[in-house]
Amino acid sequence: MSSEALKGIRVLDLSRILAAPFCAQLLGDLGAEVIKVERPGAGDDSRSYGPPFLDDADGNPTRDAGFYLSCNRNKRGMTVDHSKPEGAALLRELAAKSDVFIENFRTGVLAKYGLDYESLKELNPRLIYCSITGFGQDGPYAARPGYDGVFQAMCGMMSVSGLPDGVPGGGPMKVGVSMVDILTGLYASSAILAALRHRDNSGEGQFIDMALLDCGLASLSHYVQNYLISGVVPERRGNGGFGGIPSQTFMCSDREIFIVASTNKQFGALTRVLGEPSLASDPRFDQVQKRIMHRDELLAILDSLFARRTATEWLEALEAADVPASPVNDVAMVFDNPQVKHRAMLAHTHHPVAGDLPILRNPIRMSATPIGEATPPPTLGQDNDAVLRDVLGYDDVRIAALRAAAVL
Repeated sequence: MSSEALKGIRVLDLSRILAAPFCAQLLGDLGAEVIKVERPGAGDDSRSYGPPFLDDADGNPTRDAGFYLSCNRNKRGMTVDHSKPEGAALLRELAAKSDVFIENFRTGVLAKYGLDYESLKELNPRLIYCSITGFGQDGPYAARPGYDGVFQAMCGMMSVSGLPDGVPGGGPMKVGVSMVDILTGLYASSAILAALRHRDNSGEGQFIDMALLDCGLASLSHYVQNYLISGVVPERRGNGGFGGIPSQTFMCSDREIFIVASTNKQFGALTRVLGEPSLASDPRFDQVQKRIMHRDELLAILDSLFARRTATEWLEALEAADVPASPVNDVAMVFDNPQVKHRAMLAHTHHPVAGDLPILRNPIRMSATPIGEATPPPTLGQDNDAVLRDVLGYDDVRIAALRAAAVL
């Protein structure tokens, strides 16, 4: 059973790749009816972003990549060619019966088909129209294309990620995950929920202009704020943080662990675990600000101490002392973590072609409107007939005519 939180909200999702489909998926997880619209024959570009591709029940690869599966659960799937007048008209009909419209086409493209906000607003004044683009609806870069890595470079995220200059492997580095896409999807879903709340109070829909560049820059948060008040450009610190010290990885005799002991209480506990309690009263390190000022001296000492024992030995001692710490897990290790198992972050759904499909669970937990079992990402066009019948009341003759005209 799906969540009741957004029950009765219909989302028309014309988006592709990651940021916008991820946004629509979040709304679907929360109980909205999401209708994903793709190109006939080809579908969302992300279906081809493999390997790996999903195997069917017989072990043969399908056309759906893991990339596509990651951001399209809890959706109904349609194929519509909006470049055909009949296809554009069909989508306008659906928009007239929807609460939210999500798209990530280049600025101005959908206006050619009467699928822009101003056109749809005439049909449905209550519509929340969310456009997610690389650079936003205006400005000198508005017409440019762009992808996550471009925005990580442009917004400054790469400049603060990676090892410092002057050390082996030093230099700006892209965050491994498509982080700007994910963050933009989260920002956009919050904006849509706020717009729905406003509409409930006023009856007024609105246009939401989301730009990946804006979201990437906003996500730099305290890095940027530190720069704005100091004028000092943040340096790269590899796996080190910009808060209290220590907050970073340390190499043990066998593998790395991550430690955060930024408060005086935590730092004191850490020094006792390390067998060097005098470090906590050392005038260079006895306050948070002093440890930040003498970062390099302190980290050199800690590096030499952690190298003396294995990660498991240190982690057991640190846990007993209530010092936050973790092994540096790869993705396979994550699912062996007892807390991850307890929180049931690995879920399963039944895919019509593959059978059992392991997926990540939405991390939101709500007491009154819990998120239920997910429906699998749709196969290409799987709900064409059902949506046209259920939402628009089309009969078999009309659906067959659309199919014969290659609209579906």
